[in-house]
Amino acid sequence: MSLLLELRYPSVTEIVSSARALAAHRPALCSLREVGVSRGGRPLHLLSVGHARRAVLVVAGAHANEPTGGSTLLSLAERVLHERELRAGTSWHFLLCADPDGASLHVTPAPRTLLDYHLGFFRPAGPEQPEWSPSVLPPDRLPPETRALTRVIDEVRPYLQVTLHGTDLGGSWVQLTKDIPGLAEPFAKSAAELHIPVETGASDAAGWPASGPGVHVMPAPGSGTAYPSMPDDARHSTWYHAHRYGGLTAVVEVPMWASDLVDDPTPHPDPADALRRLARRLLRDALQVEAVLTEAMPRLSGPDGPLLRAAKWALELVPGLAADWIRTPPADTTMAYVGSVDAFGRRLPLRAASMLLRVLQEADDRAAPRLEALVAIWCDAFAERFRARWVPLEHQVEHQSRTVLAAARHARADAA
Repeated sequence: MSLLLELRYPSVTEIVSSARALAAHRPALCSLREVGVSRGGRPLHLLSVGHARRAVLVVAGAHANEPTGGSTLLSLAERVLHERELRAGTSWHFLLCADPDGASLHVTPAPRTLLDYHLGFFRPAGPEQPEWSPSVLPPDRLPPETRALTRVIDEVRPYLQVTLHGTDLGGSWVQLTKDIPGLAEPFAKSAAELHIPVETGASDAAGWPASGPGVHVMPAPGSGTAYPSMPDDARHSTWYHAHRYGGLTAVVEVPMWASDLVDDPTPHPDPADALRRLARRLLRDALQVEAVLTEAMPRLSGPDGPLLRAAKWALELVPGLAADWIRTPPADTTMAYVGSVDAFGRRLPLRAASMLLRVLQEADDRAAPRLEALVAIWCDAFAERFRARWVPLEHQVEHQSRTVLAAARHARADAA
Protein backbone atom coordinates (compact mmCIF):
# COMPACT_ATOMS: atom_id res chain seq x y z
CA MET A 1 0.00 0.00 0.00
CA SER A 2 1.23 3.51 -0.79
CA LEU A 3 2.37 5.41 2.28
CA LEU A 4 0.39 8.39 1.05
CA LEU A 5 -2.84 6.41 1.12
CA GLU A 6 -2.29 5.62 4.78
CA LEU A 7 -2.93 9.32 5.50
CA ARG A 8 0.00 9.71 7.82
CA TYR A 9 3.50 11.10 7.63
CA PRO A 10 6.03 8.37 6.77
CA SER A 11 9.25 7.93 8.72
CA VAL A 12 12.63 8.38 7.05
CA THR A 13 13.04 4.60 7.04
CA GLU A 14 9.75 4.21 5.17
CA ILE A 15 10.67 6.95 2.70
CA VAL A 16 13.99 5.25 1.95
CA SER A 17 12.26 1.88 1.58
CA SER A 18 9.77 3.32 -0.92
CA ALA A 19 12.57 5.04 -2.86
CA ARG A 20 14.53 1.80 -2.96
CA ALA A 21 11.49 0.00 -4.37
CA LEU A 22 11.12 2.67 -7.08
CA ALA A 23 14.78 2.36 -8.03
CA ALA A 24 14.57 -1.45 -8.16
CA HIS A 25 11.46 -1.27 -10.34
CA ARG A 26 13.11 0.90 -13.01
CA PRO A 27 16.88 0.44 -12.58
CA ALA A 28 17.70 1.81 -16.04
CA LEU A 29 16.01 5.07 -15.14
CA CYS A 30 16.42 5.37 -11.38
CA SER A 31 19.24 5.16 -8.88
CA LEU A 32 19.39 5.47 -5.10
CA ARG A 33 22.67 6.20 -3.36
CA GLU A 34 24.15 7.58 -0.18
CA VAL A 35 25.51 11.11 -0.50
CA GLY A 36 26.61 11.72 3.08
CA VAL A 37 26.28 10.80 6.72
CA SER A 38 24.71 12.86 9.50
CA ARG A 39 26.37 13.82 12.76
CA GLY A 40 24.57 10.90 14.35
CA GLY A 41 25.79 8.44 11.73
CA ARG A 42 22.56 8.25 9.72
CA PRO A 43 22.88 8.07 5.92
CA LEU A 44 21.57 10.76 3.59
CA HIS A 45 20.05 9.32 0.41
CA LEU A 46 19.59 10.78 -3.05
CA LEU A 47 17.08 9.29 -5.49
CA SER A 48 17.72 10.25 -9.14
CA VAL A 49 15.29 9.78 -12.02
CA GLY A 50 16.51 10.34 -15.57
CA HIS A 51 19.90 11.19 -17.01
CA ALA A 52 19.52 14.60 -18.65
CA ARG A 53 22.07 17.28 -17.85
CA ARG A 54 19.37 19.87 -17.07
CA ALA A 55 18.31 19.07 -13.50
CA VAL A 56 15.78 19.79 -10.77
CA LEU A 57 16.74 19.07 -7.16
CA VAL A 58 13.98 18.50 -4.60
CA VAL A 59 14.93 18.56 -0.90
CA ALA A 60 12.74 17.19 1.91
CA GLY A 61 13.19 17.12 5.66
CA ALA A 62 15.28 20.26 6.13
CA HIS A 63 13.15 21.02 9.21
CA ALA A 64 12.22 18.00 11.30
CA ASN A 65 8.88 19.48 12.38
CA GLU A 66 7.67 19.94 8.78
CA PRO A 67 6.78 16.37 7.77
CA THR A 68 4.71 16.90 4.63
CA GLY A 69 7.78 17.11 2.41
CA GLY A 70 8.60 13.42 2.68
CA SER A 71 5.17 12.42 1.38
CA THR A 72 5.34 15.05 -1.36
CA LEU A 73 8.77 13.87 -2.45
CA LEU A 74 7.55 10.27 -2.85
CA SER A 75 4.48 11.44 -4.77
CA LEU A 76 6.63 13.55 -7.10
CA ALA A 77 9.15 10.76 -7.68
CA GLU A 78 6.37 8.35 -8.66
CA ARG A 79 4.83 10.92 -10.96
CA VAL A 80 8.12 11.77 -12.67
CA LEU A 81 8.82 8.08 -13.12
CA HIS A 82 5.47 7.40 -14.78
CA GLU A 83 4.99 10.59 -16.81
CA ARG A 84 7.52 10.68 -19.63
CA GLU A 85 6.91 14.34 -20.46
CA LEU A 86 8.18 15.39 -17.02
CA ARG A 87 11.52 13.75 -17.84
CA ALA A 88 11.84 15.27 -21.32
CA GLY A 89 15.23 16.96 -21.22
CA THR A 90 15.23 17.07 -17.41
CA SER A 91 16.58 14.79 -14.71
CA TRP A 92 15.07 14.87 -11.25
CA HIS A 93 17.01 14.38 -8.03
CA PHE A 94 15.37 13.90 -4.64
CA LEU A 95 17.24 14.32 -1.34
CA LEU A 96 15.04 12.12 0.81
CA CYS A 97 15.74 13.82 4.15
CA ALA A 98 18.25 16.60 4.75
CA ASP A 99 18.22 16.10 8.54
CA PRO A 100 17.64 12.46 9.51
CA ASP A 101 18.87 13.09 13.07
CA GLY A 102 16.25 15.78 13.55
CA ALA A 103 13.58 13.57 11.98
CA SER A 104 14.32 10.90 14.56
CA LEU A 105 13.47 13.37 17.33
CA HIS A 106 10.23 14.80 15.95
CA VAL A 107 7.76 12.07 16.85
CA THR A 108 4.26 13.01 15.70
CA PRO A 109 3.57 11.00 12.51
CA ALA A 110 -0.23 11.37 12.74
CA PRO A 111 -1.16 14.40 14.88
CA ARG A 112 -4.87 14.83 15.59
CA THR A 113 -4.54 18.20 17.31
CA LEU A 114 -1.99 20.95 17.78
CA LEU A 115 -1.33 19.51 21.23
CA ASP A 116 -0.49 16.10 19.73
CA TYR A 117 1.87 17.83 17.34
CA HIS A 118 3.66 19.80 20.06
CA LEU A 119 3.98 16.95 22.55
CA GLY A 120 6.39 15.31 20.09
CA PHE A 121 7.88 18.52 18.75
CA PHE A 122 11.51 19.04 17.73
CA ARG A 123 13.19 21.70 15.61
CA PRO A 124 16.96 22.09 15.99
CA ALA A 125 18.73 25.25 17.01
CA GLY A 126 19.66 27.39 14.00
CA PRO A 127 23.33 26.36 13.80
CA GLU A 128 22.22 22.71 13.60
CA GLN A 129 19.77 23.18 10.72
CA PRO A 130 21.26 21.99 7.39
CA GLU A 131 19.98 24.82 5.21
CA TRP A 132 20.40 27.62 7.73
CA SER A 133 23.79 26.80 9.28
CA PRO A 134 25.83 28.73 6.65
CA SER A 135 24.06 31.91 7.73
CA VAL A 136 25.27 31.60 11.33
CA LEU A 137 28.46 29.46 11.19
CA PRO A 138 31.85 29.83 9.48
CA PRO A 139 32.56 27.38 6.63
CA ASP A 140 34.89 25.19 8.71
CA ARG A 141 32.16 24.52 11.28
CA LEU A 142 29.31 23.54 8.97
CA PRO A 143 27.55 20.28 9.91
CA PRO A 144 28.01 17.25 7.62
CA GLU A 145 24.38 17.45 6.47
CA THR A 146 25.02 20.93 5.07
CA ARG A 147 28.20 19.82 3.33
CA ALA A 148 26.37 16.85 1.81
CA LEU A 149 23.60 19.11 0.48
CA THR A 150 26.02 21.58 -1.10
CA ARG A 151 27.99 18.70 -2.67
CA VAL A 152 24.78 17.47 -4.30
CA ILE A 153 24.08 20.96 -5.63
CA ASP A 154 27.66 21.14 -6.97
CA GLU A 155 27.20 17.77 -8.67
CA VAL A 156 23.79 18.13 -10.33
CA ARG A 157 23.93 21.94 -10.88
CA PRO A 158 20.15 22.34 -10.82
CA TYR A 159 18.44 25.09 -12.75
CA LEU A 160 15.87 24.80 -9.96
CA GLN A 161 16.22 23.62 -6.39
CA VAL A 162 12.93 23.17 -4.55
CA THR A 163 12.98 22.72 -0.81
CA LEU A 164 9.77 21.39 0.75
CA HIS A 165 8.78 23.18 3.92
CA GLY A 166 5.59 23.64 5.92
CA THR A 167 3.92 25.39 8.78
CA ASP A 168 1.88 24.03 11.65
CA LEU A 169 -0.95 26.55 11.33
CA GLY A 170 -1.55 29.22 8.71
CA GLY A 171 -1.50 29.24 4.94
CA SER A 172 0.64 28.38 1.95
CA TRP A 173 3.28 30.59 0.41
CA VAL A 174 6.39 30.39 -1.75
CA GLN A 175 9.79 32.00 -1.22
CA LEU A 176 12.03 32.47 -4.27
CA THR A 177 15.68 33.43 -4.48
CA LYS A 178 14.88 34.82 -7.95
CA ASP A 179 11.50 35.44 -9.49
CA ILE A 180 9.80 32.74 -11.58
CA PRO A 181 7.45 34.62 -13.92
CA GLY A 182 4.11 32.88 -14.29
CA LEU A 183 4.28 30.85 -11.05
CA ALA A 184 1.80 32.94 -9.05
CA GLU A 185 -1.22 31.97 -11.17
CA PRO A 186 -0.97 28.13 -10.93
CA PHE A 187 0.03 28.43 -7.27
CA ALA A 188 -3.08 30.46 -6.42
CA LYS A 189 -5.32 28.22 -8.54
CA SER A 190 -4.10 25.07 -6.78
CA ALA A 191 -4.56 26.59 -3.33
CA ALA A 192 -8.12 27.69 -4.17
CA GLU A 193 -9.09 24.28 -5.57
CA LEU A 194 -7.82 22.51 -2.45
CA HIS A 195 -9.27 25.07 0.01
CA ILE A 196 -5.85 26.08 1.33
CA PRO A 197 -5.48 29.77 2.22
CA VAL A 198 -2.64 31.74 0.67
CA GLU A 199 -0.52 33.44 3.31
CA THR A 200 -0.29 36.83 1.64
CA GLY A 201 1.55 38.55 4.50
CA ALA A 202 3.90 35.79 5.68
CA SER A 203 6.11 37.08 8.49
CA ASP A 204 8.91 34.82 7.20
CA ALA A 205 9.00 37.03 4.11
CA ALA A 206 8.34 40.37 5.81
CA GLY A 207 9.30 43.27 3.60
CA TRP A 208 10.07 41.14 0.55
CA PRO A 209 8.67 42.05 -2.88
CA ALA A 210 5.88 39.79 -4.16
CA SER A 211 5.36 38.66 -7.74
CA GLY A 212 1.82 37.61 -6.85
CA PRO A 213 -0.25 36.79 -3.75
CA GLY A 214 1.82 34.51 -1.52
CA VAL A 215 4.80 34.37 -3.92
CA HIS A 216 7.67 36.29 -2.32
CA VAL A 217 11.04 37.09 -3.89
CA MET A 218 14.00 37.42 -1.53
CA PRO A 219 15.65 40.86 -1.59
CA ALA A 220 19.16 41.16 -2.94
CA PRO A 221 22.13 40.61 -0.61
CA GLY A 222 23.05 43.79 1.19
CA SER A 223 19.51 45.11 1.56
CA GLY A 224 17.95 45.57 4.97
CA THR A 225 15.80 43.04 6.81
CA ALA A 226 12.48 43.52 8.57
CA TYR A 227 13.77 41.86 11.76
CA PRO A 228 17.37 43.06 12.27
CA SER A 229 17.85 41.03 15.46
CA MET A 230 17.37 37.64 13.83
CA PRO A 231 20.75 35.89 13.60
CA ASP A 232 20.06 33.95 10.42
CA ASP A 233 19.67 35.45 6.96
CA ALA A 234 18.13 33.46 4.10
CA ARG A 235 20.53 35.11 1.69
CA HIS A 236 23.42 33.23 3.29
CA SER A 237 21.64 29.87 3.38
CA THR A 238 22.12 26.87 1.07
CA TRP A 239 19.19 28.24 -0.95
CA TYR A 240 21.64 30.54 -2.73
CA HIS A 241 24.18 27.83 -3.54
CA ALA A 242 22.32 27.00 -6.78
CA HIS A 243 23.02 30.54 -8.02
CA ARG A 244 26.62 29.49 -8.68
CA TYR A 245 25.30 27.49 -11.61
CA GLY A 246 22.72 29.95 -12.87
CA GLY A 247 19.93 28.30 -10.90
CA LEU A 248 17.52 29.43 -8.21
CA THR A 249 15.67 28.01 -5.22
CA ALA A 250 11.94 27.86 -4.49
CA VAL A 251 10.80 27.18 -0.94
CA VAL A 252 7.27 25.76 -0.97
CA GLU A 253 5.38 26.08 2.30
CA VAL A 254 2.11 24.27 3.06
CA PRO A 255 0.08 24.24 6.30
CA MET A 256 -1.01 21.24 8.36
CA TRP A 257 -3.85 23.28 9.86
CA ALA A 258 -5.27 26.15 7.82
CA SER A 259 -6.46 29.57 8.95
CA ASP A 260 -8.22 32.11 6.79
CA LEU A 261 -6.92 34.89 9.05
CA VAL A 262 -3.59 34.86 7.17
CA ASP A 263 -5.30 35.38 3.79
CA ASP A 264 -6.94 38.76 4.50
CA PRO A 265 -5.42 41.62 2.43
CA THR A 266 -7.52 44.39 3.98
CA PRO A 267 -5.63 47.13 5.84
CA HIS A 268 -5.20 46.73 9.59
CA PRO A 269 -6.57 49.76 11.51
CA ASP A 270 -3.37 50.16 13.60
CA PRO A 271 -0.63 47.65 12.71
CA ALA A 272 2.09 49.38 14.74
CA ASP A 273 0.03 49.20 17.94
CA ALA A 274 -0.91 45.58 17.18
CA LEU A 275 2.74 44.61 16.83
CA ARG A 276 3.60 46.32 20.11
CA ARG A 277 0.89 44.32 21.86
CA LEU A 278 2.09 41.10 20.24
CA ALA A 279 5.65 41.89 21.34
CA ARG A 280 4.53 42.32 24.95
CA ARG A 281 2.70 38.99 24.85
CA LEU A 282 5.73 37.30 23.31
CA LEU A 283 7.95 38.56 26.14
CA ARG A 284 5.41 37.52 28.77
CA ASP A 285 5.02 34.00 27.36
CA ALA A 286 8.76 33.50 27.03
CA LEU A 287 9.30 34.59 30.63
CA GLN A 288 6.93 31.84 31.79
CA VAL A 289 9.00 29.23 29.98
CA GLU A 290 12.27 30.72 31.21
CA ALA A 291 11.00 30.60 34.79
CA VAL A 292 10.41 26.84 34.50
CA LEU A 293 13.81 26.37 32.86
CA THR A 294 15.60 28.36 35.56
CA GLU A 295 13.92 26.37 38.31
CA ALA A 296 14.61 22.99 36.74
CA MET A 297 18.17 23.52 35.46
CA PRO A 298 19.91 22.63 38.76
CA ARG A 299 18.12 19.26 38.66
CA LEU A 300 19.11 18.47 35.06
CA SER A 301 22.44 16.68 34.97
CA GLY A 302 24.82 16.24 32.07
CA PRO A 303 25.44 18.32 28.95
CA ASP A 304 22.60 19.91 27.02
CA GLY A 305 21.05 17.56 24.47
CA PRO A 306 19.51 18.70 21.17
CA LEU A 307 16.06 19.31 22.69
CA LEU A 308 17.38 21.55 25.44
CA ARG A 309 19.77 23.37 23.09
CA ALA A 310 16.88 24.06 20.73
CA ALA A 311 14.58 25.27 23.51
CA LYS A 312 17.25 27.66 24.82
CA TRP A 313 18.00 28.92 21.31
CA ALA A 314 14.34 29.70 20.66
CA LEU A 315 14.09 31.63 23.93
CA GLU A 316 17.24 33.59 23.10
CA LEU A 317 15.56 34.93 19.96
CA VAL A 318 12.65 36.46 21.86
CA PRO A 319 14.05 39.74 23.31
CA GLY A 320 15.50 40.91 20.00
CA LEU A 321 12.46 39.91 18.01
CA ALA A 322 10.11 41.69 20.42
CA ALA A 323 12.28 44.79 20.16
CA ASP A 324 12.10 44.60 16.36
CA TRP A 325 8.32 44.54 16.48
CA ILE A 326 8.23 47.53 18.84
CA ARG A 327 10.88 49.75 17.23
CA THR A 328 10.72 48.91 13.53
CA PRO A 329 7.85 50.19 11.37
CA PRO A 330 5.60 47.32 10.24
CA ALA A 331 6.89 45.66 7.05
CA ASP A 332 3.26 45.24 5.95
CA THR A 333 0.04 46.88 7.12
CA THR A 334 -2.52 44.22 6.19
CA MET A 335 -4.64 42.06 8.45
CA ALA A 336 -2.88 39.04 6.92
CA TYR A 337 0.56 40.25 8.04
CA VAL A 338 -0.55 41.07 11.57
CA GLY A 339 -2.18 37.64 11.72
CA SER A 340 1.04 35.98 10.57
CA VAL A 341 3.05 37.86 13.21
CA ASP A 342 0.47 36.87 15.82
CA ALA A 343 0.99 33.20 14.86
CA PHE A 344 4.78 33.59 14.94
CA GLY A 345 4.58 35.19 18.38
CA ARG A 346 2.55 32.28 19.73
CA ARG A 347 4.70 29.68 17.96
CA LEU A 348 8.14 30.60 19.33
CA PRO A 349 7.53 30.25 23.11
CA LEU A 350 5.19 27.29 22.50
CA ARG A 351 7.94 25.42 20.67
CA ALA A 352 10.46 26.22 23.38
CA ALA A 353 8.02 25.03 26.05
CA SER A 354 7.24 21.84 24.13
CA MET A 355 10.88 20.85 23.74
CA LEU A 356 11.68 21.74 27.35
CA LEU A 357 8.68 19.65 28.42
CA ARG A 358 10.14 16.59 26.68
CA VAL A 359 13.42 17.13 28.53
CA LEU A 360 11.63 17.40 31.88
CA GLN A 361 9.46 14.36 31.21
CA GLU A 362 12.49 12.27 30.35
CA ALA A 363 14.11 13.36 33.62
CA ASP A 364 10.85 12.75 35.53
CA ASP A 365 11.19 16.30 36.81
CA ARG A 366 8.52 17.72 39.10
CA ALA A 367 8.08 20.81 36.90
CA ALA A 368 6.84 18.75 33.93
CA PRO A 369 3.10 18.66 34.83
CA ARG A 370 2.95 22.43 35.24
CA LEU A 371 4.66 23.00 31.89
CA GLU A 372 2.47 20.41 30.17
CA ALA A 373 -0.62 22.28 31.35
CA LEU A 374 0.78 25.51 29.92
CA VAL A 375 1.53 23.85 26.56
CA ALA A 376 -2.03 22.51 26.42
CA ILE A 377 -3.52 25.95 27.20
CA TRP A 378 -1.40 27.62 24.54
CA CYS A 379 -2.24 25.01 21.92
CA ASP A 380 -5.97 25.40 22.56
CA ALA A 381 -5.71 29.19 22.44
CA PHE A 382 -3.69 29.05 19.19
CA ALA A 383 -6.23 26.79 17.49
CA GLU A 384 -9.22 28.81 18.75
CA ARG A 385 -7.79 32.21 17.84
CA PHE A 386 -7.02 31.15 14.28
CA ARG A 387 -10.06 28.89 13.81
CA ALA A 388 -7.72 26.08 12.81
CA ARG A 389 -8.99 23.45 10.39
CA TRP A 390 -7.04 20.36 9.39
CA VAL A 391 -5.81 20.22 5.80
CA PRO A 392 -6.09 16.60 4.62
CA LEU A 393 -2.65 15.14 3.99
CA GLU A 394 -3.52 14.33 0.39
CA HIS A 395 -4.36 18.02 -0.16
CA GLN A 396 -1.11 19.15 1.46
CA VAL A 397 0.84 16.82 -0.82
CA GLU A 398 -1.13 17.63 -3.97
CA HIS A 399 -0.75 21.37 -3.53
CA GLN A 400 2.96 21.13 -2.80
CA SER A 401 3.46 18.78 -5.76
CA ARG A 402 1.55 21.02 -8.17
CA THR A 403 3.59 24.01 -7.08
CA VAL A 404 6.88 22.15 -7.58
CA LEU A 405 5.87 21.07 -11.10
CA ALA A 406 4.68 24.57 -12.00
CA ALA A 407 7.93 26.07 -10.71
CA ALA A 408 9.97 23.58 -12.75
CA ARG A 409 7.96 24.31 -15.88
CA HIS A 410 8.04 28.10 -15.59
CA ALA A 411 11.67 28.33 -14.41
CA ARG A 412 12.77 26.23 -17.36
CA ALA A 413 10.79 28.37 -19.79
CA ASP A 414 12.25 31.52 -18.31
CA ALA A 415 15.81 30.16 -18.58
CA ALA A 416 15.38 28.95 -22.18
